[in-house]
Amino acid sequence: MAKKVYHSEMTFSDFKEGHFNKAIFGVGSAENHGFHLPFGNDTLVSHALSLEVAQRVEGMLVLPPVNVGVSTHYDDFLFTLTLRPEILIEVLKDILHSTIRQGINRIIIINGHDGNIAPIEIAARSVKVSYPEVFIASLDAWWVKAGELLPPETFEVWNGLGHAGEGETSLSLYLFPDLCRMKDARGVVPTLPEGPDIKWKFNELTPYGATGDPTRGTAEKGRKMFEALVDFLVHFINEMEEKNWKYGTMLTLP
Repeated sequence: MAKKVYHSEMTFSDFKEGHFNKAIFGVGSAENHGFHLPFGNDTLVSHALSLEVAQRVEGMLVLPPVNVGVSTHYDDFLFTLTLRPEILIEVLKDILHSTIRQGINRIIIINGHDGNIAPIEIAARSVKVSYPEVFIASLDAWWVKAGELLPPETFEVWNGLGHAGEGETSLSLYLFPDLCRMKDARGVVPTLPEGPDIKWKFNELTPYGATGDPTRGTAEKGRKMFEALVDFLVHFINEMEEKNWKYGTMLTLP
């Protein structure tokens, strides 16, 4: 029987009975995901990962996900909503501050969208400076981590990468197939130069709102991705629990 772990569905009594001492939450987006995936794809995926991890970790509370992220680089495609980076930073800081004030100081962030990486970094480091005793960790790019965790032959194109590409489409087909319209799936693998990281507007890379090859996505690949990511996160949290949420050895200067 599933545990009640999601904040939005709890009463006061549910929370007290849950003995929560850790929290996890997703940060997503509200943006075009090609012609075949839902606008809230990044939120749906990061929240699903959070919920499954909390089922397997004792005392893990799932906070409400952040549904809108920094998506200005996608806003040439309908229908994209976006926050300014400085606003997302403040939203994240307030969520972290609120969680800490309520007595939980072990917090995991599951990010679902590339535009959120820098705001998460700035917000988390700012809060950490204010509360040195607090532990904050973020999985910044599950789409990269999944490719690292699974055998190379799992994916057929571009190691599964791409916005609404093979990997992301596979995970969506596994988690919420009823929201996907695969007959509309199309994408392109862009030719990118070697060198420094270029800052693109997304319509410079694809006319479809998707990169990679979503037509190669399958629910079975998505299942493997989801299970590998959940196992990775659960192992990490359990390891940190064993180490009392400290890692390594503090050097003592002579």
